[in-house]
Amino acid sequence: MTRTPPAPGADGQFGSVPDLQRALAGVDYLADEGLAMAAFLALRMGRPLLLEGENGVGKTEIALALAQLLDRELIRLQCYEGIDTSQALYDWHYARQLLAVREGAAHADVFTREYLLPRPLLTALELGAGSVLLIDELDRADDEFEAFLLEMLSDFSVTIPEFGRIRAPSRPLVVLTSNRTRDLHNAVRRRCLYSWVAHPDAERELAILRVRAPQVPEPLAAEVAGAVARIRGLDLVNRPGVGEAVDWASALHMLGLAKLDRQTALDTLAALVKDVDDQQTVAEAIDDVIPEPES
Repeated sequence: MTRTPPAPGADGQFGSVPDLQRALAGVDYLADEGLAMAAFLALRMGRPLLLEGENGVGKTEIALALAQLLDRELIRLQCYEGIDTSQALYDWHYARQLLAVREGAAHADVFTREYLLPRPLLTALELGAGSVLLIDELDRADDEFEAFLLEMLSDFSVTIPEFGRIRAPSRPLVVLTSNRTRDLHNAVRRRCLYSWVAHPDAERELAILRVRAPQVPEPLAAEVAGAVARIRGLDLVNRPGVGEAVDWASALHMLGLAKLDRQTALDTLAALVKDVDDQQTVAEAIDDVIPEPES
């Protein structure tokens, strides 16, 4: 049975936080109350939403879910070390400009919109409220790029020296994510609403497995959710995310297993734990990860 999420109002807003939670669940994203409140306020107030947390907790996925829910175009800017405005904002179509000059238009203006190549930030500005702008892993970019982004988010406009000022006709919904590999500047934080996205507990993980891996029998899914919660409590370099938990449950089901035991857990760690030292840590603690069933 296909679920139909509650429809937002004409302005893309929901009447309450529970309304938004139910709508997100309708597109297979189970948000806790804190995250749902932050997203609700971001929509109502027109403010960027800053999400921090470990890898794999669902920070990126909520931007995808909101874009689907609001029927807006998702514009994603993946940040990385050394990113600058030519990759994030715009560039000029130099080949077309050179061709225009060679064809005899030496006095023509080749710095017009026709020759401008919009990158994600400019695309989102021009679409305005028709877009969800995901600025992913901002902590990977450097201070200079973060300062540029701060200026853009202050009034949702940019100045292109050869072309002029471009202002968003309306504000896009902006979602920024950070894995906290470095601290973001307080000036960026002050511009945003904020939510820390934590790993789900076993109960919520089970609810996610029901949605994301409905083919897995509930008893097996419950065992997986409990085991994953205990594994995340170990001293690991990279704790498994929600996606890995879904992969693990799906792999166990694909192998025809109806019950999780210690040997099976060890044999299938490739689907859950993606670091050799972490796999060793889990193996050494397997008696605690998969406790003996009560007699």
